[in-house]
Amino acid sequence: MENPTSKLFVERLRQLPHFDYAQELGGLVQRHGAGPQLVQAVIDEKYLPKDEACRIWADALNVAYVDPFASVITEEAIERIPIEVAKKVKAVGLYVLNGVLTVAMAYPEDAELVRRLGQIAQTAVSPVFALPREIEDAIAVHYSTEKGLEESLSELERSSLFDKPEIAGDKLAALAENNALVQILDEIVYFAMRERATDIHIETQETQCRIRFRIDGNLREVLTYSRKLHRALISRLKILCNLNIAETRFPQDGRFSMQVGSQAANFRVSTIPSAYGEKAVIRILAMTGKKSMLTLDKMMISQTILQPFKRLIQNPNGIIFVTGPTGSGKTTTLYSALHEINTPATNISTIEDPIEIQLDGVNQTQVNSNIDLKFSTVLRALMRQDPDVILIGEIRDLETAKIATEASLTGHIVFATLHTNTAPQAIVRLLEIGVEPYMVAPSVIGVLAQRLAARICEACKEAYYPSRETLQRYFLEEGITEVPFFRGRGCPACRHTGYKGRIAFHELVLITEEIRTMISEGRSVQEISRAAAKVGYRPLRYDGLKKVLLGLTTIEEIEQNTSFEWAT
Repeated sequence: MENPTSKLFVERLRQLPHFDYAQELGGLVQRHGAGPQLVQAVIDEKYLPKDEACRIWADALNVAYVDPFASVITEEAIERIPIEVAKKVKAVGLYVLNGVLTVAMAYPEDAELVRRLGQIAQTAVSPVFALPREIEDAIAVHYSTEKGLEESLSELERSSLFDKPEIAGDKLAALAENNALVQILDEIVYFAMRERATDIHIETQETQCRIRFRIDGNLREVLTYSRKLHRALISRLKILCNLNIAETRFPQDGRFSMQVGSQAANFRVSTIPSAYGEKAVIRILAMTGKKSMLTLDKMMISQTILQPFKRLIQNPNGIIFVTGPTGSGKTTTLYSALHEINTPATNISTIEDPIEIQLDGVNQTQVNSNIDLKFSTVLRALMRQDPDVILIGEIRDLETAKIATEASLTGHIVFATLHTNTAPQAIVRLLEIGVEPYMVAPSVIGVLAQRLAARICEACKEAYYPSRETLQRYFLEEGITEVPFFRGRGCPACRHTGYKGRIAFHELVLITEEIRTMISEGRSVQEISRAAAKVGYRPLRYDGLKKVLLGLTTIEEIEQNTSFEWAT
């Protein structure tokens, strides 16, 4: 073993008190050599967690270790190094700070290479270490562009494979495994991840097909492509999800994972027949273990809602609902609440469909419709598992709702989501599902409703003064003063939309004795809302307007995401 770095690396591994594989190291070095491949082998063989192994290797090189997928990667840094160079020398720019470009490299110890990169980037370069595999995937994600995708699609379209308009099933399967097609689907997914999309829509129309991304809650058309490619593209997706490619008349659901760096990114796929062929929607779920856990304090929840909600989740029993439409961040809020109360002394169990973020110290179970493993089946079993806290991904039927209310009455705290527009509606929804009022009244202790609005891009944020008519629509006449609102001008950082990221706004109903009596008497949503207002309930739009005045989002976003019920 000539290489001094790998020698030092192996010595440091042997010195670790918890390292049980000292004997195997010699064979590993012989098989994998002495470069970053050795680090990768230590990780692959599960001798050490990735971050720890990489940190020890980087220390041996006397540089820092950076995971490109956990780091900020800026547009400016990407532009400094051309893609051909990045791929060839396995290096990706991360960010520029005080005129110095930080570059993640597989070989940061190569001084000559660092000097050449500095010449190419025309700036000083600070090298850090990253695994070659992670650098390759970071290059694939961050150098993906609409132009590159369009070129790949039109090149594929010109190929003789797509000359025959009707392709037989067996041919279609072979075509879907075609390397160029596999690569294009990867490119689409990488590009969506780069743009921070939550959903990818692949749809066919009369003359052409298009791909749209949902970014910050809004759908944007990204590109169009020839109808010739559509069936093969959908078939490729179905193969990834183990779905039937011959069946195009029925909706199908599936899921697949992709290795991105050393993490797995998970995707949920839904296909449905439409007038001109099948439409597919890919929901991008969290990268397992990579999605940073948002704590309640970091979620920018208004203090008037955060403080009572924190007190609620400390209760020893009762049901807490988080409500809102699909994609409004309910799961993130619930995970943050669990994170807050997660201690070794608490047995927390969850039932989810699917498991989106893995939480340390929490027992997570995924429902499986293929083997009839329903929410209610798992919940029954969980009741015999001595739980303290139970999270139910979604209450959809009477059976699950009944067991959940029983669980809360027998000394457990239950977190659950419901699809309702406002917080007070959640209580009435339980009664509509069929749970008896005498069970709902004592079990529910609070309901949080939430929405997400696109957040103003910090790079191009500007203040403006709205017209008096606009202010009169949202504020009482006697309180109106000249007040600045904010908006994004549009810049390269936000793709000229004026928005980057999202901000949540909420309403919280605390269940008082008066409301419990109302539930037992079967009173209306309006009456429950009025009673809740006595203990601080304010509608969603009220919290939304606070976020507008704080310069976090725009009045248009609040208008789009809340109904105008509160004026009655």
